[in-house]
Amino acid sequence: MGFFDKLFGKKEKEDLNKGLEKTKQSFFGKIGRAIAGKTKIDEEVLDELEDILVQSDVGVKTTVKIIKRIEERVAKDKYMSTNELNEILRDEIVQLLSENTTPETIFFDIPKNAQKPYIILIVGVNGAGKTTTIGKLAHRLKSNGHKIVLGAADTFRAAAVDQLKIWADRVGCDFYSKGMNADPAAVAYETVKYAVQNNCDVAIIDTAGRLHNNKQLMAELSKIRNSITKQIPDAPSEVMLILDGSVGQNAFHQAEEFTKATNVTCLAITKLDGTAKGGVVIGISDQFKVPIKYIGVGEGIEHLQAFNKREFVDSFFKE
Repeated sequence: MGFFDKLFGKKEKEDLNKGLEKTKQSFFGKIGRAIAGKTKIDEEVLDELEDILVQSDVGVKTTVKIIKRIEERVAKDKYMSTNELNEILRDEIVQLLSENTTPETIFFDIPKNAQKPYIILIVGVNGAGKTTTIGKLAHRLKSNGHKIVLGAADTFRAAAVDQLKIWADRVGCDFYSKGMNADPAAVAYETVKYAVQNNCDVAIIDTAGRLHNNKQLMAELSKIRNSITKQIPDAPSEVMLILDGSVGQNAFHQAEEFTKATNVTCLAITKLDGTAKGGVVIGISDQFKVPIKYIGVGEGIEHLQAFNKREFVDSFFKE
C-alpha cells in the first residue's frame, strides 16, 4: 500500500465514486448511445465523442487535445474497436492531466516550515460554496492539530458574518469579525493581527462574492491583499478561488477573470455531487496552471477532499 493509499482510504474513495455518479451516468450513457451498433472507432464516432466531451463541460480546448490524441492512435493502429474506446479515453485523460506538473495536495495540512500564521485568503462569486468550504477546511486543519481563526471580511452580504460564525462554533475554532458593513480590508488586517497575537497557526479570511466581470469589486481584492501585507509582508500564503462545479463553462470564465485580477494560487471546485458537469474538473486542471487543491463531493463536513488526478480519473471511469 502506497503513501497516498493510506491517506485516501476506502471511505474517501466511496465518497468520490458517489459524488461523481451523476457525471458518469450522463457521460457514459451518451457514449453508449453514440457507439451503439458500431464496431470501430471512425470519424463519425470521434465527432460524436467530441460533442459529448464539450457537452460534459470538459472545455473546447481540452476536448480538441483529447480527440487529436485519439485520432493519432487510431491512425497508427489502423483499426480500433468501439469496445476499446473507454480504455483509450481514460488513458489519454490520465496522460493529459499528468502533463500538468503543478503540485498535488494529498492531505489537509500546511506546508512544513511554513511561516505562521499561515494566511489563506478565500475568493469567489456568491453561491460558489465559499463559506461552507471554509468551514470544512477549518475542520480538517483543526483535526490535524492546528489552531485556526476565521476572519469575516465578507461584510456586505446579508448573514455572511453570521454563517461564518456558525461554522467557527461548529468546528470549535476562533472567529474574528467587525460586523456588517465594516471595511473588508480592515477586517482582513485585524484578523491577521489577531492570529499573530493569539498564536494561531492558520487564518482563513472570507471575502465578499465578487462578480467576476466587475472591475471595481475586483480592485477591492487588491486592497485586502495590501492590508494583509502590512502585518506580514509575504502574506497571504494562499489565495484560494472557490468554483462551483455545477455551473459548467461559467466556472472557466470565473477562473479566467479571477486569475487575471489577483494572484490565485490554488482552486477548490465544489458541488460535484449535485451535477452531471464533473468534466469541468478535467478541463480546468488541463487549462489553468493553478493547481486544483480540493473538490467538494457531498454536503457532509467530511466531503471536502484533497484533489488527486489519479484517483479522480480512476473513479470517473470506474464501472
